[in-house]
Amino acid sequence: MHDDPSRPFSRPDRRGFLAVTGAVTGAAAFGALALSGCGSPSPDAPGKGDGTPRRGGRLRAAFAGGGASETLDPHRTNLFADAARAKALFDKLADHGADLSAQPRLASTWEANRTLDRWQVTLREATFHNGGPVTARDVLYSYRRIADPKQTFRAKASLEPIDLDASRATGNRTIEFVLKRPTAEFPNVLAAFGAYIVPEDFGDGDPAAYDKEPVGSGPFRLVSFAPGRSTVLRRHDDHWDGAPHLDELEIVVANEESARVNALLGGQVEYAHELNPTTARAHEGGGQIEIVRLRRSAMQAFAMKTDRPPFDDPRVRQAFFLIADRQELVDGALSGAGEIGNDLFGKGYEYYADGIPQRGQDLARARSLLRQAGAEGLRVTLNTSAVAAGFTEAASIFRDQAKEAGVTIDITMGSKDSYWSDILDHGTLCCYRSGAMPIEAHISQRLLTGSTTNATKWHHADFDALYQQAQSTRDTSGRAAVYDRMQRRLHTEGGFLVWGFADWIIGTARRVRGVDRKAPANTLNWARFDKVWLA
Repeated sequence: MHDDPSRPFSRPDRRGFLAVTGAVTGAAAFGALALSGCGSPSPDAPGKGDGTPRRGGRLRAAFAGGGASETLDPHRTNLFADAARAKALFDKLADHGADLSAQPRLASTWEANRTLDRWQVTLREATFHNGGPVTARDVLYSYRRIADPKQTFRAKASLEPIDLDASRATGNRTIEFVLKRPTAEFPNVLAAFGAYIVPEDFGDGDPAAYDKEPVGSGPFRLVSFAPGRSTVLRRHDDHWDGAPHLDELEIVVANEESARVNALLGGQVEYAHELNPTTARAHEGGGQIEIVRLRRSAMQAFAMKTDRPPFDDPRVRQAFFLIADRQELVDGALSGAGEIGNDLFGKGYEYYADGIPQRGQDLARARSLLRQAGAEGLRVTLNTSAVAAGFTEAASIFRDQAKEAGVTIDITMGSKDSYWSDILDHGTLCCYRSGAMPIEAHISQRLLTGSTTNATKWHHADFDALYQQAQSTRDTSGRAAVYDRMQRRLHTEGGFLVWGFADWIIGTARRVRGVDRKAPANTLNWARFDKVWLA
């Protein structure tokens, strides 16, 4: 697996990958939804109307799965189903709120020194499922396990700023993290995807122990796990954030969207993850099920290589910005399930430069810029793939838009299995997609000279220096001003043509309550089953 956070929503139409890991086999049949138990609340469950949480019952949630590759090891999560199970069983020190700012979880407080290269983190009082306390030693063990050079855990790249050899426990619930450089956004590291806390020396280092009897500090504990079929979890009454309302949670596997929808309509499940826009339109505003749209969950873009012709000329990049009819792309490629972008990542997230005017289509200006660049009659290849929903449609729509500006686009279809690695280094123009992450993480992982997932080959020493300036700025408003300056430059001459932001769509039974409607996919309140109840 590649530690590449540029791919958290690849292959959403079939297997719901959070990262491309190669071909997945063993698609589960609908028969995997032969479920035990029922979803009804206990007869004596309290509650005064639908607005008051009721205790009891089992909620059954259908996700696309990965067959035998599924795991309960929280540091190996790649599938949405894996992530939902990890969130139920384990905790992180922090997690991302709806605006992608870091929110405390197992960490009750964090405080930096004057130079922002040492952070003191204090843990709240919390217990693992075996009754043992969550300690500073557990945190350091977990992070060192993730950072093991022999492993390919997804969170490894996120933890890179920490000098784990120098970091130490200063008390049972206090840790001094020593960093390799000033990092004002260090709480984002604590919230990194997959950075879950496990007990020190759990399973004596045997990875299989996590799938047999995982011990976490999350709101649910394991009852049973059958990869590719079903996972049953029971309420952890001593959870630090309060016991879940549900008695039990069952995560079942249904790889086909039609299977998830039919199970929801037939009452076999109460929650169906990852529905398509056609399904949403058919059931929204009435009927048997409730549609939940998680807005701005995925950036949709074309990535232009800024280090090679023709996109090494900023005038050509600016022309392509002006060729795009963003609303047509959203309507055609996303079936209207999203909103237009403005050539910047992270719309609605913390630090987003929303003061920059929305860019629109201007074919006359685009043709003028191409003439100035000596690129009249330009012909360019656009790489796309069926690896993500809407990619092939977006490529065709943009090809037709470019034709109106005198640009010929030749579309090349790439392999689902190798597309993401192929486009990092090869080609000049490609379809691109990204899930939710802090704007700071997007910059550090994709736009710095040393970034390993720099798909646009944006290499500028002065831009790198601005990032370091932001990370060395204690004052939040001062840091925001630096990020604004960086985004204005990207809007003018960057390599990402961000044309839209896609909704992530979930369906629930009408008696399901407590599902957060504002959290983008893969943030704190996404798949937050400890706060859901059955009315």
